[in-house]
Amino acid sequence: EVQPVESGGGLVQAGGSLRLSCIVSGFSFDGAAIGWFRQVPGKEREAVSCISIRNGEIFYDYSVKGRFTIFSDIAKNTLYLQMNSLRPEDTAIYYCSADRGYGPCPYFGSWGQGTQVTVSS
Repeated sequence: EVQPVESGGGLVQAGGSLRLSCIVSGFSFDGAAIGWFRQVPGKEREAVSCISIRNGEIFYDYSVKGRFTIFSDIAKNTLYLQMNSLRPEDTAIYYCSADRGYGPCPYFGSWGQGTQVTVSS
């Protein structure tokens, strides 16, 4: 069973940084699409940043471009999201996912419990 487990969230002041981690058990990253999504109450889950391991394509939502960096350790089946210059509007539950699509974002993978990121002003 594919099971993502996210960690690294927390409370941080605006301008601060956090690094999220996601271990995906039961799934090889080879040739996969892997990525980070976020959701706030009352809104749909949205893609934040994704990687296609198949072709190297990287996606960043315009709101995080230049502030967030996505990277992975394929050998450890672990995905990371380095978040710098955090803003209150980045507050959300962050989820990771992975699938075998052509990506770069894995819209058809399994979801974990997510990790809460709260940015205070």
